[in-house]
Amino acid sequence: MRVPSPKPSPVGTWFDHHLYSFVASLGRVLGKPWATLLTIGVMAVALALPLGLWLVLGNVERFAGHVEQSREISVFLKQDVDAARAEALAQDLRGRRNVGKVELRTPQQGLDELRDKGGLGDAIDAAGNNPLPFLLIITPKGDETMLADGLRQLPEADVVQHDAQWRARLDDWLRFGTRVAWVLAALLSLGALLVVGNTVRLDIQSRREEIGVLQLLGATDGFIRRPFLYLGAWYGLAAGAAAIGLLTAMGFALQEPLAELARSYGSHFELAGFTPMQILIVLIGAALLGWLGGGLVTGHFLRQTRPTET
Repeated sequence: MRVPSPKPSPVGTWFDHHLYSFVASLGRVLGKPWATLLTIGVMAVALALPLGLWLVLGNVERFAGHVEQSREISVFLKQDVDAARAEALAQDLRGRRNVGKVELRTPQQGLDELRDKGGLGDAIDAAGNNPLPFLLIITPKGDETMLADGLRQLPEADVVQHDAQWRARLDDWLRFGTRVAWVLAALLSLGALLVVGNTVRLDIQSRREEIGVLQLLGATDGFIRRPFLYLGAWYGLAAGAAAIGLLTAMGFALQEPLAELARSYGSHFELAGFTPMQILIVLIGAALLGWLGGGLVTGHFLRQTRPTET
């Protein structure tokens, strides 16, 4: 007696079709290499532009934070402050929480520096007595603006050199650049969405008769749409990976000249690339973008060929 085979469960059928659509859509992507490379290349460039801008802004913010932490404040003491009082003041400032480092320079050290680097030693020697005061070079540890305001209140301080305007302007440019990055990302994401949609539309047109047969057999819209969703996701995933690879290659190309430029200014600043978490987010976002493009085009086609969706 023949035992009837068990009827597959709806969940198992649903899972099997997802797996089939996943593999079959990858086969269709690999089956048209030149068209696939063209689509992925256009999408990768569209994704690389806003991602590259975000990467540049992140490095600028990191560099600005590094500069802000090491920003020096110069305090020129009054002429009547002697060496003992200047040393006592420097020692007192070293004990403050918002002060990282204090360097005391004597008038003779300032004169020697001007003679060696500034070429003004002869003019100062001709003037007779050394007119330079004691100088405190202070490296802030916390809020440098608040520290500079406090240093101006010192009775021994004559001139405090601290320019906070550069930081405010840099922050304004960074905020503007971030807004530009968001606008650019929205526009180019729309362009990538259209590229995926057009590619999926061409694939739908080539399988129009197959889709018509499936509709006659009672296939649901979700069943028909599923392979094209995965097709768009594959395009998006590959474009995201290509965009990351392109930006990484550009970073390697710029790393050496940037390091030489930084060394010429006595710095060791290096470009920071994508972190593993950022790479994962970019890949997932690109795949979802392709999935959305495939879903929109397929949904539009099915609404034209079927009165209502089930």
